[in-house]
Amino acid sequence: MPKETNRYLRGPKIQPPPIRGGEAVADLIDNAFLAYNAGRLREACRLFTEKMLADDATVGMSLTGAMTPAGLGMSTLIPLIEAGFVDWIVSTGANLYHDAHFGLGLAMHRGTPFADDVVLRAKGVVRIYDIFFDYRVLLRTDLFVREVSAREEFQRSMSTAEYHYLLGGYVRERQRALGIDRKSLLAVAHECGVPIYTSSPGDSSIGMNVAEQALQGSKLRFDPSADVNETAAIVLAGKRAGTSGVLIVGGGSPKNFVLQTEPQIQEVLGIDERGHDYFLQITDARVDTGGLSGATPGEAVSWGKVDPEKLPDAVVCYADSTIALPLLTSYALSRRKPRALKRLYDRRTRLMRALEDDYRAARATRDRRATASHPH
Repeated sequence: MPKETNRYLRGPKIQPPPIRGGEAVADLIDNAFLAYNAGRLREACRLFTEKMLADDATVGMSLTGAMTPAGLGMSTLIPLIEAGFVDWIVSTGANLYHDAHFGLGLAMHRGTPFADDVVLRAKGVVRIYDIFFDYRVLLRTDLFVREVSAREEFQRSMSTAEYHYLLGGYVRERQRALGIDRKSLLAVAHECGVPIYTSSPGDSSIGMNVAEQALQGSKLRFDPSADVNETAAIVLAGKRAGTSGVLIVGGGSPKNFVLQTEPQIQEVLGIDERGHDYFLQITDARVDTGGLSGATPGEAVSWGKVDPEKLPDAVVCYADSTIALPLLTSYALSRRKPRALKRLYDRRTRLMRALEDDYRAARATRDRRATASHPH
């Protein structure tokens, strides 16, 4: 009788082919990224491409860190959106503000992290680690944001997705007038109907300029409750039609905001749900310092953020986002055909109506049970 194979030794043998120099990125990841965080990145690429990008899956992305100043808006985020690989986004306001520079024809330059910042200040140069740009870039972008936000269609309360959609339309117009294209994430998201939310709208130069206008009597107000309910509606609709996945780039408030959609649906609204199906995070934070608290897949299950039965379909890759995200993007674009755009922004009203219907039904059921357990 043959000896039974040890179940721990059933994985593929580690015997990669030698690197020759002509490998495609996806082949390099599949064949050489076999262990440690390289192994986690390979698992992340395969989870994203083989499961999260199913036609019936809705993919939400959270975005933190200074990604757009480094050009990742153009190199990775725009291609992901145009391929239908990201359906909705929660981003820091800073990423969107700095993204607007490119759409306005303003330049960012490669510099050095070792410059004297006192000298840079005297020369009118702003530094984001090893990125340099003219201080006037900020002033010109501020002026654009204020001029646009003062228009009549902005003079009301709105979700941050509504604001960014309108702003993105004006950035797109400026791009066309300047003869440039595919530079701004805001403009492409506008064209593709991808809603972009900001969990802390006051925490960026966009919010600062909107606050300045409030002193002048502007009626523009960001509605955080609309953001919470709209994102919950997106996730609920995704789960009703198929599956929901989250691609978490970094951490911070956007990470929690994209994940809290499920507790909002289950815990607060009382709607029967199980949690996100797919969880993929790229981070350099640590669990033991609190920087990753509540957002590892296991902890997320305890909050109802992730379906416990789908925990095997969860990957945390501890890596620099500026390295991992371009590799993930290249892998996905080479291994998966583009998906049809879901255009969730255009469907916001219908999705909210469905959420409200489910909420009313759940509340009516809860009230009936309460009455039955406490008869008069």
